Amino acid sequence: MANQQLFLGIDCGTQGTKAVILDAHSGQLLGQGAAAHSLISGANGRREQDTSQWLEALTSATRHALLAANVDGQNILGIGVSGQQHGLVLLDEHGQVLRPAKLWCDTESTPQNDRLLAHLGGEKGSLERLGVVIAPGYTVSKLLWSKEQHPEVFTRIARILLPHDYLNYWLTGRSCSEYGDASGTGYFNVRTRQWDLQLLRDIDPSGRLQAALPKLIDAHQPVGTILPGIAEHLGINPGALVSSGGGDNMMGAIGTGNIKPGAITMSLGSSGTVYAYAEQPNISPDVSVATFCSSSGGWLPLICTMNLTNATGAIRELFELDIDEFNALVERAPIGAEGMCMLPFLNGERVPALPHASGSLLGLTMSNLTRANLCRAVVEGTTFGLRYGLDLLRRNGLQSHSICLTGGGSKSPVWRQIVADIMNTPVICTEHSEAAALGAAIQAAWCTSRANGHEDSLADLCERCVQLDPASETLPIAENVLAFQQAYERYQQHVATL
Repeated sequence: MANQQLFLGIDCGTQGTKAVILDAHSGQLLGQGAAAHSLISGANGRREQDTSQWLEALTSATRHALLAANVDGQNILGIGVSGQQHGLVLLDEHGQVLRPAKLWCDTESTPQNDRLLAHLGGEKGSLERLGVVIAPGYTVSKLLWSKEQHPEVFTRIARILLPHDYLNYWLTGRSCSEYGDASGTGYFNVRTRQWDLQLLRDIDPSGRLQAALPKLIDAHQPVGTILPGIAEHLGINPGALVSSGGGDNMMGAIGTGNIKPGAITMSLGSSGTVYAYAEQPNISPDVSVATFCSSSGGWLPLICTMNLTNATGAIRELFELDIDEFNALVERAPIGAEGMCMLPFLNGERVPALPHASGSLLGLTMSNLTRANLCRAVVEGTTFGLRYGLDLLRRNGLQSHSICLTGGGSKSPVWRQIVADIMNTPVICTEHSEAAALGAAIQAAWCTSRANGHEDSLADLCERCVQLDPASETLPIAENVLAFQQAYERYQQHVATL
């Protein structure tokens, strides 16, 4: 069709890579593809990934998406990449990856983070200097960890990239970073939108790290044109522009139309996130709120819980349940799981701030110890963590008239009702659950439009391409809200004892 405007959106997450083909002219998603990644896990909270898996998954997901969309890859005008935040990819001077990427959920560098935090003057000092409080998952402690644990690798560092920066580098040969994802490094000032070069010099006085930094670009700027060899490998147009891209939360914001104040996006993925758009960097005094930059020009105050579908997945595996069986059991158990409470901190936890916590089950009796109550308790426990975070955002003055739900968990009607009731706020899903990949494709359309001098604003594109699913709209039920409030207070009491 002559008037199609085709864009490829990529989302490289922890569990896999997704690709979508968007027609920005009609606003329709034409096809999608996916491919899985595996995790390298070790003692001390090591969570790493082999970056070559990302490249294979991106290739495979893209080819599947093109087939599903039944379009010619030569008509793709632009590519946007969303990536899991905070990960560290180290390259040598030849562009070769030096070691597996350390991920957001890796807690092995907690001792290094503690020392860096002390160096910054504690949480207060970190907030004043960077606008965020560095956490063990952030990139900066991974750098110090690399220096101490792998000194021979450290001396060969020529580029420090985040996961989405690395994919952009593979696509274009250019090393760039955009403010949204850069906000999660721990060596970036979210108020001034500049790297904190002194902090990197404090880690390594030689200046090696500073020299390895990517160039910062605006959200609407392209990184460059795809490399001819990569275009051929993927089967797409060698003239395609690669947009700035961003972290998965920033791209999820665009993919849910969360680009102006009043909207709240809640993502039910491996981790849980809640975020809202802000026009000013109003830094919350609460250390759990990360006031990241958005990838649409403003800021994106955000909270992140480390345990969500990874925790529900662990219970599902324990009982060998598929999604439908699991949801049926959750629905069968009453609100509050007959007094059973799960603190699902299997990965440590960021909100509430309990990095060294482990999971626990409380309130077990002979009569309530059932599979249904356990399934319900893990869903309630993970959702209470999001409520805890949403309360922090609300305390910081953010309005929440409705919540846009995304991520794998949002496909479950029973979980949507639980979210609506616990948050006491109406909930709705987007038509497409792959909000980050869609957001990346929309951002690519925005970048390309600006580069061609046609001012298709981001708001126009979101209006056209982000469709809400009316069938998913879920309103809070008054008596449930009351029952959940009691269960939530019990959860808070349990958390307070940790």
